[in-house]
Parts: sequence; structure tokens; C-alpha cells
Amino acid sequence: MEALRYIWEGAIPLQIHLHESEVTTIPPPPPAMVLAPRIGYLPLLASQIKPYFSSTLPPGVDTIWFEYKGLPLKWHIPTGVLFDLLCAEPERPWNLTVHFRGYPRQLLIPCEGEDSIKWSFINSLKEADYIVNGNTKNVMSMSQPDLVVLWRSVLNAGDLEAYLRISSKLKLGGTDHEQLLKSISTSSLPGQSTSEMDIAGKVMTGRIPVRLYVRNVGEDFDNLEDAPPVNNWDDVSYINRPVEIHEECKCFTLHDAIRSLLSELFLEKATTKEESTTIIGEEEQSDCTEQVDCKKTEERAPNFCDEHVQSYHPSIKLVRIQGIEPKCEIPFSWVVNNLMNPEYFLHICVFVTVQQVRC
Repeated sequence: MEALRYIWEGAIPLQIHLHESEVTTIPPPPPAMVLAPRIGYLPLLASQIKPYFSSTLPPGVDTIWFEYKGLPLKWHIPTGVLFDLLCAEPERPWNLTVHFRGYPRQLLIPCEGEDSIKWSFINSLKEADYIVNGNTKNVMSMSQPDLVVLWRSVLNAGDLEAYLRISSKLKLGGTDHEQLLKSISTSSLPGQSTSEMDIAGKVMTGRIPVRLYVRNVGEDFDNLEDAPPVNNWDDVSYINRPVEIHEECKCFTLHDAIRSLLSELFLEKATTKEESTTIIGEEEQSDCTEQVDCKKTEERAPNFCDEHVQSYHPSIKLVRIQGIEPKCEIPFSWVVNNLMNPEYFLHICVFVTVQQVRC
């Protein structure tokens, strides 16, 4: 429960500036300071932000959207995931620009306020249900009152017990919510040891819904603050693919999960002109750093190569989940049980560097 509460109550301090093209007063308004829930979505902040800027907005219909360093932000990605992905070096407060006019429909799917976000969340639940159970019956059969309570618990990002009570009925795997509810009610009883109550490390099998965001930051660097910004969403590879855990996988780690999702980055043999084989040390493996096939890398990232480059060595710079950078040898079951988002997807941000080896 403690780990879940940290995730549920996690928030990011935002400093939100109104775009200069929408400022009609002199002097312009100061930025708004907002604490945004990690599991929430940026447009849900409209009720806090719009009143603050309303007196300076030009006439027109309000359609809120945000940008970071010129990049329009996708509203259906949780706020915490956007922060982890776009801020290589965490920026606090996170400086965002808000717009109420000129919605970029050619870049972002339309958002009609809370209802759009609500149904996007429910569709993700259905997708998770299908991945885990092969159908969407559990979500489709939810009563309307339960659906309202579930959404309100996420919208307010505060009522974890209400969320657990409703979500336990979905039987979507991951965290055992039914057992968690029992632990809430019995945690103060004598004779219950922590090991008996703690199910955070429960080993699971089956298909785990995962959304992987792979950001290519170019050549390696020492400081994360030197990472180039994301100029457009084409710079980010999005992989929506389940991770399968089989019963025989007793020590299935986060490294194993990422390896299954990015198998092309984890080839044991790196092909060069001399057909040399690179053996990767155990220390590099624990850091999720492995060599890859030169030819396949050229096919996936032609913009990295020129006539003088002999081969490429992509490696994983860091893995970030819920704002933390877990060690890759950690059991994947622990990661899923503790770091999954409310819509039952595990969001993993991966930063990839590419070392160019020249002739």
C-alpha cells in the first residue's frame, strides 16, 4: 500500500505560461503555479488554469492545449509519463506553455474536455482487459455507478481506496487489489507480519499491458541536461505491446521485459566488416546496455549514418518509470505490482543513445 500511495499521490510542480499570442493585457500575466497529479492528464487542469488567465484572453472559443519547448503535448498520455519522457534532466518546476486558441488539429487528436479524457481512459481499460483476458467483458459489464466512482477516483487522484474497491472487480491481473483491500482493513490487527501482508512482490504470469516510449537522444553524453530536446513526436518510438511472463520464468526481470520488447537492440552478435563478435559483460547487461546488429540498426535509423560510419552501437542510457530509474535486475513482477498506472498499463520511458564507430 505504501508504494501505491506514493504513485497515487505523486505530483509534478508546473509553471504555466500563457502563450504571448493570446495575451491582450499589459503587463502580461505572471505564470500560474500548479501541482499536477502524475496519474492525471494535462487538460484536466483547465478548471484551475482558465480562471487565472481569463481576464487577458482574446475573444473566441476555448480549447486548451499545452506545449513544451515548441512541442504540442499529447493530452491522452498521463502527465507523469510526459514529464519522464520529455525532461531527460527533471525540471522543477516544469515550464509549460498553455494555449486556449489555435488548437493544432493536424498534430493532436481533438480533445473535447473531460469527456474525451474519460473515454480515452476507459478505452485503455478495455484494451488492458483484452490483453489480459482475451476479451473486454469485465470492463463492458461494469455498472454505471461503478464506472463513475472509478473515473472520479482517478480524476481527483486522491481516493485510492475507492479506486481499489472498484478496480478489483475487473480481474485484470497486476496488483492484487482484492488482497490489498483486505490488508487495508486488517493491517492494524495483531499477529499479522509484514511478510504475510505484503503482496507487492507477488510473482505473476500471463500477459502484462505495456506502453513503451523510446526516445533517441543521439550520441552518448555525460549529463542528461545535454540531451537534445524532442522537436516532434517522430523522434519518439511508441510501442504498445504486452510482455508475456511464463510460469517457468522464476526470475523474470525488468531487463528481460525490455529485452522482449526491444529484441532488435539486444542481439549478442554485432556484425561489422570483420564479422567480429562482441561479448557483453555482466555489468553492462545490468545497466541495460548491449550491442546490436549494425545492418538492422541502419535500417531502423538511416538518419544516423553516413558513408564514413562503419557501425552503430545503440545502447539504453536509462529507463524511467513513474519518475524513478529502477535497476534493470529488479523483478518485473515488483515493477508491475507497484508502478502500474490506473488504466492497468505500465508506462516505460527508455532513452537510447547511438555511438557511431567511424572507419
